[in-house]
Amino acid sequence: PRTRKEIFETLIKGLQRLEYRGYDSAGVAIDGNNNEDKERFIKLVKKRGKVKALEEELYKQDGLDSKADFETHFGIAHTRWATHGVPSAINSHPQRSDKGNEFVVIHNGIITNYKDLRKFLESKGYEFESETDTETIPKLIKYMYDNRESEDTSFSALVERVIQQLEGAFALVFKSIHYPGEAVATRRGSPLLIGVRSKYKLSTEQIPVLYRTCNIENMKNMCNSRMKRLDSSTCLHAVGDKAVEFFFASDASAIIEHTNRVIFLEDDDIAAVTDGKLSIHRLERSASDDPSRVIQTLQMELQQIMKGNFSAFMQKEIFEQPESVVNTMRGRVNFENSTVLLGGLKDHLKEIKRCRRLIIIGCGTSYHAAVATRQVLEELTELPVMVELASDFLDRNTPVFRDDVCFFISQSGETADTLMALRYCKERRALTVGITNTVGSSISRETDCGVHINAGPEIGVASTKAYTSQFVSLVMFGLMMSEDRISLQKRRREIISGLKSLP
Repeated sequence: PRTRKEIFETLIKGLQRLEYRGYDSAGVAIDGNNNEDKERFIKLVKKRGKVKALEEELYKQDGLDSKADFETHFGIAHTRWATHGVPSAINSHPQRSDKGNEFVVIHNGIITNYKDLRKFLESKGYEFESETDTETIPKLIKYMYDNRESEDTSFSALVERVIQQLEGAFALVFKSIHYPGEAVATRRGSPLLIGVRSKYKLSTEQIPVLYRTCNIENMKNMCNSRMKRLDSSTCLHAVGDKAVEFFFASDASAIIEHTNRVIFLEDDDIAAVTDGKLSIHRLERSASDDPSRVIQTLQMELQQIMKGNFSAFMQKEIFEQPESVVNTMRGRVNFENSTVLLGGLKDHLKEIKRCRRLIIIGCGTSYHAAVATRQVLEELTELPVMVELASDFLDRNTPVFRDDVCFFISQSGETADTLMALRYCKERRALTVGITNTVGSSISRETDCGVHINAGPEIGVASTKAYTSQFVSLVMFGLMMSEDRISLQKRRREIISGLKSLP
């Protein structure tokens, strides 16, 4: 059991860990009643300004006994950066379906068809109170709930119907009074992960992905009943129905102090927690789908995302560079016999050596890391190197061929333009290589092979240590490519001794 105070602290702390992303307002939704069985309700607290202001507001609330104990509780919290509508309490998340807070939603991303959805819902008599694109989501799920075919339609089935109507990018978490103690989360084009914490043994390390096998005949029976097969083999829980906690977050830094065991969701996954059991399902099955989601252990430490004695994260990260550059080279550069081995690329090295040209794609600082290393790469690989800004690359419909090798550089591994360029190159059958700093990110999962730069979490907005580590990674790639060129040995030794003296 957890007291309400502990729940507040977890939610607020999580938001504070995400403050570096920039925001203008914040909000939380929690269970309002003090664990009595009377009518459940959801308490929304939203505030413009800093998370600190929200925290003060939380403790001022009447009727919320902070000592109340909960066996089961699901709270959600969000910091908003205004895109649709001004920064204000009413526009900040969680957004609600109606005055009774029947469904509440937090959302990262942008819904592009929200105007059409809003027009439709208003014509059905749903009243909107904010100017946000997000508000269409709780209203839409309320509409689906009000018009459900049967009483036992599950929460995740409703969410499934909702996301089929949404266009754009989103990471969503839903909470509802109609489904107490249940959480549903889903993503498309915006990162979302689930942290798992339990003192007890977990039922599985791999959660199988369930599909609704719905053809017309069994659609009626199957989709109306809750997913029948939610037994221990298809979902994650603590053995013996012991206590387990699930944390949904857009970034691991929000939950790392609670757990380092996380599951990364793929686009269009729907994760549902019911009675302490987590299941993951999808609407459609495609041949390339991974049949399960694995629990990964993050190597991130809490102190890495704390400022320590520095006045700003950026300052700290500048001073971390001697250390981060060594981490990038550790186990990869052998200074004794002047060899370089990048484990993530070794299986594809023959293929890379046969290619016609290298294309390096990035945005912002990552693009500049490519510009800075282009000359040394051309010299070491003796291949033409094109350096591209991802947005420009897409706009031009650049010709890409099967014998091209495309590098995608991104600190977060989630940069939207770089990710779209990656999908563009994959369609054209080029070999794709990712250079990222984030384990489990979209780019690191979708590329054929890659290099993890190991610079440690970078929280400052302006890139510092990630840039130097990207630079070093690209130089190491050039050294690995030129290992058997006799004419280049002198130059290689110069570069390797330069790397040695770098930190």
